[in-house]
Amino acid sequence: MSEPDGAGVRRRSRARAVAVASALTLLVPTAACSSGGDGGPPTINLYYPPEQNLQKVVDDCNAQAQGRYRIAYQVLPRQADEQRVQMVRRLAAQDSGMDVLGLDVTWTQEFASADWIREWTGEDRTEVEQGTLEGPLATARYEDKLFAAPKNTNVQLLWYRADLVPQPPKTWDEMIEQARALKDQGKPHQVLTMGAQYEGLVVLYNTMVASAGGEIVGSDGKKAVMDDGAVRALEQLKRLATSGVVSPSFSNATEDPVRLEFQSGNGAFQVNWPFVYPALQEADPELAKQVKWARYPGVDPNTPSRATIGGINMAVSAYSKYPEESFDAAKCIRNEQNQKFSAVNDGVPPTIEAVYDDPEMAEAYPMKETILEELKEPSTRPLTPAYQSISTVMSAILSPPSGIDPERTADELRGAVSDALESKGVLP
Repeated sequence: MSEPDGAGVRRRSRARAVAVASALTLLVPTAACSSGGDGGPPTINLYYPPEQNLQKVVDDCNAQAQGRYRIAYQVLPRQADEQRVQMVRRLAAQDSGMDVLGLDVTWTQEFASADWIREWTGEDRTEVEQGTLEGPLATARYEDKLFAAPKNTNVQLLWYRADLVPQPPKTWDEMIEQARALKDQGKPHQVLTMGAQYEGLVVLYNTMVASAGGEIVGSDGKKAVMDDGAVRALEQLKRLATSGVVSPSFSNATEDPVRLEFQSGNGAFQVNWPFVYPALQEADPELAKQVKWARYPGVDPNTPSRATIGGINMAVSAYSKYPEESFDAAKCIRNEQNQKFSAVNDGVPPTIEAVYDDPEMAEAYPMKETILEELKEPSTRPLTPAYQSISTVMSAILSPPSGIDPERTADELRGAVSDALESKGVLP
């Protein structure tokens, strides 16, 4: 007998996800690499995601080190899952060839709970916390201790066609109504954002939950909550998916296809990361003139949204032979000057608040005030070592969004998240 509203699809997807995660635990760690030299200065291996101009930052930090050590930039794979698997396998093997690690903001608690990364203490901790935005700092803490230094952050914005909509909507429901009116007039009208079964869908739902005043996991990171705000968010996500104004490909949409569909002229609204702005300037300068930005849409008209933050945290491996030099290298790479350079040249928003006031930021980040506004009232994904398991089961249960039955889906999510928390995360 078939199950209503896609429940069977979601359960089968969850079972497949758990099977894949279990299979990953059988992977054999790769051979370790030494980070030492032959009597010369220590080599500090920086394992970090691809960032086009990061080598310039590394070169400057090497010059600043004045021969005490040399940072070597080891470029991780482009996909986050591949980055994590590579680091997890090597850390599980206690590989001393990894020194400074660029971690997705959702991994800090997992790596800290496994004793794979070192705590930031004393003057190092003080230097990192001073002037750094609280939202990014929250992602770098575990059990009230600091285990990473936030290098860059990110939030999604609402991008809209000002030639079609004079004033941006403040809520999802208001945006849906504006889109329907445009559709009735035969104008570009679609609301474009990410709804595929992956992390982007979890981010969309997490932001709706926080904007509705709800919780998925309690603040201590140990208990599944799924309160009234979480149910309201499910109602909102279902309403969006069945509104008739999203793209037909919504349930398969990821970041870059959403950007391209908006650039093609179909969309009146796009909810996406700031990378879409320079891409649109290059691809279609005329359309770009009509596109403005605003704060992420909320759920309640009287309550501002709370956008989910992304970004990269810098941690020091527990197995590094050179912890003192590694902490020093990490502090240099994420200092105020280098955060500004990376923001202007690589489009990664800073975590140090003062950088936003720098005049050089104005041209590269005309939307910087909106970004900073969201960063001062953000939401984080559940801060728990089990987050990877939580994300996997949540994306399966939420997909496709049109199949959501709010109360029943909330119960299913509560059970699945509770199970994931009990397992303390999948550590391949």
